[in-house]
Amino acid sequence: MNKLNQTVSVILTTLKFLFLGVLMLLFIFPFIMVVLNAVKTDGDFLSNPMSLPSIFVFSNFTKAFEKMNFINAFFNSFTVTIFSTGLIILLSSMTAYRFVRNTSKLNNFVFFSMVGAMIIPFQAIMIPLVGIYFGKFHMSSNKWLLIYLYIGFGISQAIFMYSGFIKGISRELDEAAMIDGCSKFRTFFTIIFPLLTPITMTIAIMDVLWIWNDFLLPTLIVGASMNEYTLPMSTYKFFGTYTAQYTLIMASLLMTMFPVIIMYLLLQKYIIAGLTQGALKG
Repeated sequence: MNKLNQTVSVILTTLKFLFLGVLMLLFIFPFIMVVLNAVKTDGDFLSNPMSLPSIFVFSNFTKAFEKMNFINAFFNSFTVTIFSTGLIILLSSMTAYRFVRNTSKLNNFVFFSMVGAMIIPFQAIMIPLVGIYFGKFHMSSNKWLLIYLYIGFGISQAIFMYSGFIKGISRELDEAAMIDGCSKFRTFFTIIFPLLTPITMTIAIMDVLWIWNDFLLPTLIVGASMNEYTLPMSTYKFFGTYTAQYTLIMASLLMTMFPVIIMYLLLQKYIIAGLTQGALKG
């Protein structure tokens, strides 16, 4: 009986790894195709897009780098992503701490109103949004307005996630800090905020992936201001210009994805840790 159980266990484990291996290949296959075709000649791509390159052509990256104005687009995406994510983390963590530690009826109402706003899809309000900002307020299209809007759309989810995590932090820490003479502001930043590192990293990664890859909101806000283009917008314009040169397009896509892939690989362990601890503490 023991041998039979061991055999069944080995078979199930093997099947599990095979299934996960096939699933991994399905997910990673599009990325592999982008990498392979980014270093091909146009002739290799047209003859067989699925094959390995007969010769590696790294000049595709330099051409795409120059033609799509990569430096300017990268700087715009970097500025928008860093400022938006940083301010979302700062404002939402402070707000969530206030909501959790002061459970008044007004705070509860505001909290549930913000959580309720999470269910409204952006597509439902994008036309009125553009009409208000550019029609009534006559606001100029630039990356700073884009940052302001990202904060507005991202802060509700961050507050919700922070609140579940902060509920698991003992109030005795706050009381001990107050006895030692710390203000609420100092208590939060010296004691509470460092304990929020796992969920902070999770929120940071989620927001960076969202903001860096977003195309719809920058297209609506930035419009035709080419100096304000983010990387997704610059890539889209590049695609329209060089539709027939797929190798250049693949190279531009790879350059656009590369920074966020590196960040994700370095910080991925915080996603599971943050979500798991936040769920358990909530």
